[in-house]
Amino acid sequence: MASAEKVNIAEKLALFSEHWSPKVVGELNGQHVKLVKLLGEFVWHHHDEEDEMFLVIDGRFRMEFRDREVWIESGEFIVVPRGVERRPVAEEEVSVMLFEPASTLNTGNVESEMTVAELDRI
Repeated sequence: MASAEKVNIAEKLALFSEHWSPKVVGELNGQHVKLVKLLGEFVWHHHDEEDEMFLVIDGRFRMEFRDREVWIESGEFIVVPRGVERRPVAEEEVSVMLFEPASTLNTGNVESEMTVAELDRI
């Protein structure tokens, strides 16, 4: 049985600087807890099988949907249901925690230069 270990979010965020490259920092019940830094525009995509939760640790970003946009501020989160097309946009760097099934590919149904197939664990 694995032992319980605490995770310091600020320390983990200090370990990397690249954008749009999620890092696994924990696992529970088949879910990954990931940290990611966003800057600029991501690709339009959706996830057929997975809901995703985005919790803003520091900064703010805009989740664009085809019919509206939602700003998510520090200390706020949004759950995007499976099948809903979206594009995260960060005008300034933002640090985000993601909760999603371990099987989730960051670009969902789209393969692009932003796809990260093998996630680093930090």
